Amino acid sequence: MDTTERTIKWRNLRHAEAAGSEPRNPLPAVCDVSITNVCNAACDFCGFSREKKLAGPRRYLDPDEFARALPILRRRRIRYMTLQGGEPLVHPEIASLVASATKAGIQCGVITNGWFLPRHIKELAAAGLKRLLISIDSADMREHEHNRGLRGLEARIREGIAQAHTFGIEVCASITVSRLVRYELLPETLSRLGFDSAVFSYPRREAFGSSSLVYDENSTLVDLSPAELLEALSAIAQLKKRFRVMDPSAALAEVARFVRGEQQLIPCIGGSKYFYIDWNLDIWRCEAWPEPMGSVFDLDRLPDNREPCNDCMMGCYRHASVLMHGAIAVTESAYALGRGEFRAAVSSLFQRGVAYSLWALAVEELPRASLTSLAGRTGARRLAAQNE
Repeated sequence: MDTTERTIKWRNLRHAEAAGSEPRNPLPAVCDVSITNVCNAACDFCGFSREKKLAGPRRYLDPDEFARALPILRRRRIRYMTLQGGEPLVHPEIASLVASATKAGIQCGVITNGWFLPRHIKELAAAGLKRLLISIDSADMREHEHNRGLRGLEARIREGIAQAHTFGIEVCASITVSRLVRYELLPETLSRLGFDSAVFSYPRREAFGSSSLVYDENSTLVDLSPAELLEALSAIAQLKKRFRVMDPSAALAEVARFVRGEQQLIPCIGGSKYFYIDWNLDIWRCEAWPEPMGSVFDLDRLPDNREPCNDCMMGCYRHASVLMHGAIAVTESAYALGRGEFRAAVSSLFQRGVAYSLWALAVEELPRASLTSLAGRTGARRLAAQNE
């Protein structure tokens, strides 16, 4: 579907929402927020590398405007947020941003390269940080440091993880699928560094989309052939048997179908239950979408964009879509029954991929959520004991 067709359908959806014909689903939503386009690292495959020309001036999200936007995001049912960049820890008010999100009732996470983590982890924990992700490019930390252009990074990551654990914060390795990754060697490295889990992202090469060009289209490290991508997905599936990998098996299978050019089972929830916000406080359906939905301050008036889309393989959207698609359908079916709309209730449940999504949720996510809750309680008890 081209941009013109998307724009027409998007306007039609907007008018339908304004007319009150498309009530929003009550389930919680997710949002990623790029708080700066500045980074201290020099990653080969990243468009934010310090050695590459910025697309415009240096930008830092305004803390006061961010705080003003948070009640609007809450009204849109956003309950989970990840602050990203660039490198979010170069933002001079990073702890204030986390504290504002926490105060607004939104669980806040940060994804970082880890260089400044020892300096900031205590204040981030005090601000209410719930999730910490640290980028890892290779099982060989010398290779990782070389790609990041940050000699001595391993020691800082290890120290930051150890401190995070004292505050009861679990730490996840965020790994980009690239030619640097040796999947069979990852468990030893991640365990040695202290990581609790890992999640993989799948590279995108398109040079269009939002203000966040996370990947550099000229990098040979992420210029993988379909065969290489399928081999990587298979390796990740095998790795799940040896280490706690957060990528749902059903999402890995969906991405594999995308790579092979096969029909997708699950439509993306970007624009309805997953959003992206840039440092200008513009809100997008996703980072790859060609135009913003509008300003975050207009979000109360902006409709959900529920146009089916499977045009990319961005990991965060793929994972969330697989796990939420079935739950969204069940919830909407229940609401339709409450309104006496039996046909709509049945139709919602028999959408493509609903049973597949519910299976993924029951088999992987619910047991994992129980383990995470247990780990969180254990961490809280450990922290309380240390403070006695």
